[in-house]
Amino acid sequence: MRIPRFYCPQLAAGSELLELPAAAHRHAVQVLRMKQGEPLHVFDGLGVEYEAVLDQIAKRSSRVRLGDRIKINNESPLKITLLQGISRGERMDYALQKAVELGVNRIIPVVTERCNVQLSNGRADKRLVHWQGVMVSACEQSGRSLLPEICSVMTLDEALEDNKIKCGLVLDPQASTGFTEVKQCDEVALLIGPEGGLNNDEIQQAQSSDFQSVRFGPRILRTETATVAALAVVQTMWGDLG
Repeated sequence: MRIPRFYCPQLAAGSELLELPAAAHRHAVQVLRMKQGEPLHVFDGLGVEYEAVLDQIAKRSSRVRLGDRIKINNESPLKITLLQGISRGERMDYALQKAVELGVNRIIPVVTERCNVQLSNGRADKRLVHWQGVMVSACEQSGRSLLPEICSVMTLDEALEDNKIKCGLVLDPQASTGFTEVKQCDEVALLIGPEGGLNNDEIQQAQSSDFQSVRFGPRILRTETATVAALAVVQTMWGDLG
């Protein structure tokens, strides 16, 4: 039987009892209908994970008793930063969820010319909270104990300036180079446009910041499909999916 996992950022070594965060309590008790004495795992998003049992259940809170610490070794040797053009609703959620499952380390939501999402008047902060929740759920499901970093929303200028790494790739349907022609690396940044894609100026801007244009087959993919497919390809070539 699969043991449920819950994100508990306040998890501290040496503690025996731990109150579950409100979201974890609701999921464990109201959604999964867990009972007192049932096993679970808790992790802090920084690499620490423990076996635990549900020790006490109340209407609005629950407490677990910690057991042995678990050694988790499922992080990819390939360090991936995803510069994701912001898309609407479920498309963005899907891209972030699958990016976490596929082992990305850092995500930067990027505003580009063709973004159709309104992020003024505090909406950006609300979206970040929502996206963080999507990523937490993906960590719980996928078995990762390290929660990837999600940065504040950036313009393309800011995102490119923030990513001075040795291998940057931008998806470009007009590129002549494919993924298999890119030199192997152990750290990569992927720039993927929103629903309408990146315009020519934005692709040239990325190229000026040492991002290499790569073509992804003969078909045009939706943004959320491109994110999943590109991450799967680089993880297969240089990471731990091969």
